[in-house]
Order: sequence, then structure tokens, then C-alpha cells
Amino acid sequence: MSRKRTAQLAYSELQAAMLDEDKRRRKAAKIIAVLAHFLGREKADRGEILAGLTVGDIGCSAGFIADELAAAGASRTFGADIDVPGLKKAAGRFGHRVGFVCADGAALPFPDGSIDVLVFNHIYEHVVDPDAVVREMRRVLADDGVLYLGLGNRLGIMEPHYRLPFLSYLPAAAADRYVRAFGRADHYHERFRTRWGLRRMLAGFHVWDYTLPVLATPERFAGEELFTGPVGRAAKATLERTPRPVLRALLPLVPTYLWVATKTPRRPLGSPLPQPPEPVPTP
Repeated sequence: MSRKRTAQLAYSELQAAMLDEDKRRRKAAKIIAVLAHFLGREKADRGEILAGLTVGDIGCSAGFIADELAAAGASRTFGADIDVPGLKKAAGRFGHRVGFVCADGAALPFPDGSIDVLVFNHIYEHVVDPDAVVREMRRVLADDGVLYLGLGNRLGIMEPHYRLPFLSYLPAAAADRYVRAFGRADHYHERFRTRWGLRRMLAGFHVWDYTLPVLATPERFAGEELFTGPVGRAAKATLERTPRPVLRALLPLVPTYLWVATKTPRRPLGSPLPQPPEPVPTP
């Protein structure tokens, strides 16, 4: 019999990475750079990129990314999570400029169409019903709003949470035995989807793929740490020279996708890139 999934509570106490402030702020810089390009605000001052916009970070945990979104000029910023210890830390440090709420992503306490920008960064694999969360985010997103998505790929070879190869490929029972055998956890909670499954999850949205633009021009997207040392520089040069059809053929195996989704058709407004964002077909 398969084990019934339950909500991951107090996640910041299970994964120390959620409290790694430097790493979380670097992730936020990448998110904000992608949003700046999509919105055509690349030339705005750092504190004006999200000016005039209401922003929500769904799965905010200890609040570092939400704090950076507020610092980027958002007129109002919210963070939502069920991670109570993380929320207490977040409110204690950043509650003066971010409104933190304890809320399930499938039942957000925001009116219809009230949020201009939503961030959903590496969260879907943790929640019990990601399709319900996506539907709820669509409800609260403004008609001309923007949803940033950092999405792990089931076919990425190295599982990012437990650093075990091919872990996400396995059925639940086998994955449980795998993490126990290496002393990483009692069971494997996360459930990743393939690129096709993620496309189905975003059905009803118009999606642009920023994965290759960020990989090919990391300096434009606060991603300099992606390609360090001689090997990293060689990999970056290869990406820049590789024909787009070849890169597109490799996308099903990329470990992480960076997508921007909208409810109504919109195009990226940023300056031209060597590897430009492309639309992602959804069912």
C-alpha cells in the first residue's frame, strides 16, 4: 500500500538550507532579475524594480526572499507558509515591511485578482496537492499579473534535497528505502514531476521559459555562482555557442526550470539576449 502524503510542517527545522541567509538572498536576486527582464524594468534602480506592485511569496519560510522582494520596491509584500517556526523568525526580523500569514497554499487569504506578482520557488514538490495550489495562485493573481516559478525536474539526475542520484526517479516505497539506507531521512516526502507534468500543472497559464537565458547569461540574472572556475567557464562558453535546437532537445533533463507565467498573453519586455526566453506550450 502507498503511504498517504501529509503536509510538511516546520520545514525550516527539517532543512537547514531554509535558514542559509546568504543562499536565500542570492536566490532572491536571481528571481528579481528574471522579473525585471520580463517586466522591462532592467534599468530601474534596485529599489524600484517592483515599484507599485503587490507581491506575494508562497512558501516563504523564514522570509529572506520576501524581504528582498520588499527591498525591490514592492508597494505591499506578503509571505505565506505553514512553516510556523520559520514564520516566527520571519515576522521577528522582517515584519515591519512584510505581512506574514500562516496559510496553506491551496487556501490563500487574499481576494481574487489582488496580487500583481507571485513567487513560487521550489515549493511544488513539497505540497500535498500542487495542482490545487496552482489553481489558488491563479485565483489571487491579477489579470495582468506575473507568476515566477522555480521548478525542480523529476528527471534531474541528482536529487537536490538529499543529494542522492536518481532518487526522484523511484516510486515512493523504493525512494523511502533509499533515503533510509543512506541515513538521510525516515522517508522521502518530495514528489517531482517531469517537464510534461509541469506543463500540465500550468495548464491555463501562458508560460515563458527563462531556464536557458539564465544559464547562458548568468551575469544578467545574478547567477554568477552557476559557472565558477575553468570548468564552469568552459560550460558557459559551450552553452553560448550551442544551437538552440540542441539545447531545446536537452531541456527534458535539465534539473531546474525557471518559468514566468501569466493569466493573459504577455511577452517579455527586456532587452535581447543571446539565448532568449521562449514560450512553453501548455495543454
